[in-house]
Amino acid sequence: MSLTEKIFIYCERGQDPSFWAEPFNAVSNAAFIIAALVASRDYFAAPPERRSIATAALVALTFVIGIGSFLFHTYATRWASLADQIPIAVFMLAYLAFVLRRYLGQNWLVVLIGLAVFFACLRYAATISCEQGALLPITARAGARCLNGTAAYSPAWFALAFSAMLLAALRHPAWRLLALASVVFLVSMTFRTLDLELCELTTLGGHLRGTHTAWHVLNAVTLYVLLRAAILYGAPQQRVGDAARAAG
Repeated sequence: MSLTEKIFIYCERGQDPSFWAEPFNAVSNAAFIIAALVASRDYFAAPPERRSIATAALVALTFVIGIGSFLFHTYATRWASLADQIPIAVFMLAYLAFVLRRYLGQNWLVVLIGLAVFFACLRYAATISCEQGALLPITARAGARCLNGTAAYSPAWFALAFSAMLLAALRHPAWRLLALASVVFLVSMTFRTLDLELCELTTLGGHLRGTHTAWHVLNAVTLYVLLRAAILYGAPQQRVGDAARAAG
C-alpha cells in the first residue's frame, strides 16, 4: 500500500485528485488554529500557578491538528491521512491522561491502565465493519465504513461524557465544560456521519460541499472548551476537593 495513494471518502472531493478539490474542508481547518490561538491567549492571561507544560502541550497539539487536517484535505493521500489522524489520537490520549491525573488525582499506574484500555477501544472501533444498512441506513453511502467512519470516534465521546458525569458526581467544577464539550462533539460527529448522505443537498457555488466542514468547526469548538477547562481547573496542585473549593 503506497503512502501516495489517493483517498476519496468525502462529498466535497468526490473523485477529484487535485489539491484544491476540497476548498471548504481545507480552509475550515483554520478553526483549529483560531481555537489554539484563543486558548494561547487564555493560557498566558492565567496566573502563573495555573500554567503547566501539560496544558501548553495540549494547546500546541491543537495547532498541529489543524495543520495535519489541512494537509489531508488538500493532498488526500495516505501519508496525509496519517498527518491528520496521529495528532488527533495523541490529543485524545493526552487529554484522557490529563483528566485522570489532573482532575481526578490518580496515580500513574491508573493513568497508564486507563490509556491502555482507551487505546484498545480506539483500535477496535476503527476496525468495525458493517454491511450496508446493517447498523443504520446512513451507512449505505459509505459502504462498509460504519457511520461513514465516525464509529472510530465513539470511544472518545463515551470517555468524554463519562468523565463529565464522574466529575459532576464529585462536584469538580470542570464537569460543566466537559459536559458542554461532549454535547458539541456529539453534534459534530453527526455532521461527519451525514457528509455523504446529504451530499446532493449541499450544493454551493456549483459544487457539492457535504457537511464535513461543520465537523471541523464544531471540533475546534470542542477542543477550545476542553483547553479552557484545562487552563481553569488543571493546575498541577489542584485535586478534586481543591478545585471544588476554589470554584465554590
